[in-house]
Parts: sequence; structure tokens; C-alpha cells
Amino acid sequence: MSSEVLDRGLVLDAVRVTEIAAIAAWKLVGRGDEKEADQAAVDAMRTALNDLDIDGEIVIGEGERDEAPMLYIGEKVGRGKGGPKIDIALDPLEGTTLTAKAMANALAVMAWAPKGTLLNAPDTYMDKIACGPGYPKGVIDLDKTPAENVQSMAEAKGVDATEITVCILDRPRHADIIASVRSVGARVYLITDGDVAGVMNTADPSTGVDLYVGQGGAPEGVLACAALKCVGGQFEGRLVFRNADEKARAKRVGITDFDRKYDLHEMVRADAIFAATGVTNGALLDGVQYEDGFVHTHTIVMNSATQTVREVRMKRPV
Repeated sequence: MSSEVLDRGLVLDAVRVTEIAAIAAWKLVGRGDEKEADQAAVDAMRTALNDLDIDGEIVIGEGERDEAPMLYIGEKVGRGKGGPKIDIALDPLEGTTLTAKAMANALAVMAWAPKGTLLNAPDTYMDKIACGPGYPKGVIDLDKTPAENVQSMAEAKGVDATEITVCILDRPRHADIIASVRSVGARVYLITDGDVAGVMNTADPSTGVDLYVGQGGAPEGVLACAALKCVGGQFEGRLVFRNADEKARAKRVGITDFDRKYDLHEMVRADAIFAATGVTNGALLDGVQYEDGFVHTHTIVMNSATQTVREVRMKRPV
């Protein structure tokens, strides 16, 4: 593992990039325009990345080149010129609807790792299950029912299943998952959007969330894995294809086994840095705030090489 990718300077660079994107998106909180908020975050993050001394490539971005003029998969960012070669996964604004409606838990999110070590996940859905650190390997299994996973978590934690809380995206497609979780008496914590934040909740005891289960975006799965890798959590995912076009998209990024079950270390194959800055207030992070001519941000940055998690609060004049 090249130490240059995870040195202190690049950790701080990651913080600056997500801060800048979060501030740009914050200016459009509550204004009802999802696309404008997302574009503002994209533009700000791209500008910030191109100001860094890195040789970076977007492997998880805003879509494929023809669909996304900014931060598309395969786009080169940074000044290059001998800088560290980095794979970058990002979501400049996770929670565009949350931002447009001034709802909780919108984030600017980014992860990076040495070139060739992040799964180049296609823009499809993924079945996911995740838990935080401190549990024996294999405590969760994507091939088991949600109820069975709840019971496994409860046994590992030494509590009754009624003491387990499961975070699930509030979608009609998750009705069976919700019913399975509730069949053993566990609590269900529903979120409207933002499954990167949902997975991250499992890693913070203060949220009360033990388990994340459900189907969401595959790119967000890679971002979530980078965060969990930094704290020793567990994750399993399997790509979901709805049509031939999505399978063709997967083939273009080198995926041929459409039924493969990935674990965390197959999706993030080396040490990584993960950074997230709050846009709106949430369970993990405070949103951007403006007070007396200053803008305040709250960021969490993680480094899997050192298993460190830092909170960074920044105050700067507007």
C-alpha cells in the first residue's frame, strides 16, 4: 500500500473537497430544485479536485460520459504531473431531494484509494446488508432472510431480537424486508433517501442502528464500503439488473459474473480515505450553517490505514 495515497496532506485535501461541495449545495437548500442543487455540488467538487496534486480517475461518479457532463465515470481529475494515482468514488450531493426540500441527512461524500482498488460498479441497483464494527466475521449474510440476520446480530450482541434496530430505505420494494424484520420483533428505522448515510449509521453507536438492509444504488454501495472499511464494519452486496442494457453497462466496466456476492474487501481492495460533509442536519453530521458572516461545516473523515475517524469543524468567512 503506497503511503503517499493516505498521507496526512491528502486526508485534509479530502476534507476540503467535500466541504466545498457541501457549501455549494447548501446555498440551494429548500429551494425545490434538485437538479440545480446537484449541479452546484458537482461543479464545486470538480473544481476542487482539479486543484489537487493528484492523478485521479473517477470510478464511481455521476454516470457514464454521455449521461453526465461533469464527474463522469472515467473522467480524469487533478493536476497529474507525477501525483499519486488514485481511484475516486464520489457523490457530490447524496440526497438531492433531501436538499431541495430542506430535509435531514443530505451529504457531500467522497472516497479514494490507490488506482485499481475500488470496484468500478455500474450505475445499477445493489442488494445490500451492512453492520458496524465489533461483530464476528460472517454475522451477516445476504443470502439469509432479514429475520435470520436480525437473530444472528442479536445473538452476537447478547440481546433479544427486540433490541435490534434495522435501517431501511422507505420504498415499496422493501415491504417484504420490513415485514421480515418486524416478524421477530426488531425495530425498523425508515429513511426517505441517502443510503450511504444509512449504512454509516451502523458504525456510530449514538444512532442506535445495528443493521442496514435493502436495495439501493451500487455506486453508493462502494462509497459505504469505504467508510465501513475504515472502522472495521461488514458489508455484503449483489448487483441487481433490471434489463439487458444494465447488464451491458456492467460488462463495459469489466463485470461478467452477474450473480456474484461481494464482500467489503472485494469492493474496496486496499486502504482508503472516506470523507463526508453535512449539507443539512442529520444523525451523523450537522449541516452547513451561516452565522455572523461565517459559514460553518461539519465533516467526518476516516482513514482505513490507521483505523482513525476524525470530526472536523470548519469556520470561514463567506
